Amino acid sequence: MNILVLQGSSRDHGNTEELTNLALVGIPHTSIRLREKHIRPILDQRHEPGGFVDVEDDYDGVTEAVLAHDFLIFATPIYWYGMSGHMKNFVDRWSQSLRDKRYAFKESLGQKQAYVIATGGDQPHIKGLPLILQFQYIFEFVGMPFAGYIIGEGNKPGDILQDQRALSAAKLLNERLKAPLA
Repeated sequence: MNILVLQGSSRDHGNTEELTNLALVGIPHTSIRLREKHIRPILDQRHEPGGFVDVEDDYDGVTEAVLAHDFLIFATPIYWYGMSGHMKNFVDRWSQSLRDKRYAFKESLGQKQAYVIATGGDQPHIKGLPLILQFQYIFEFVGMPFAGYIIGEGNKPGDILQDQRALSAAKLLNERLKAPLA
């Protein structure tokens, strides 16, 4: 199984990235930091005569990486009770990919598994659940199986190391992902 992490954090070495790294210790994977990619916001042209117009940015490269992997981890801090702007901007562009004749986007996503890792500082185990539900609806819409999620609590860098519940969940995910490698 080849794994792609879509890292939605807006800072280096934040709690989301740290929790994701703990879940993937010893597991080969590719990681894309969306903050390092130039992905323009969607210009909704679904109802225009020519449909969507190609946009010169990094979106197609990230999309091709998504399509080349079997297991996708959407890692995002919980910003204002939702996914980060970097992550949302990327997911919004899926409206374009669903209509792009170069990709069998929806069919391809249906062959993958999705997982969410999210961290936040304001009761994330409760207040992060609407974010998980949002991802569940997104994955359901594109027919992509939702393999699970981890929510961690952390505000300042390193706080995640105090959340034993999240650390245990990361260890379980690690064991699950290593099983096919054994």
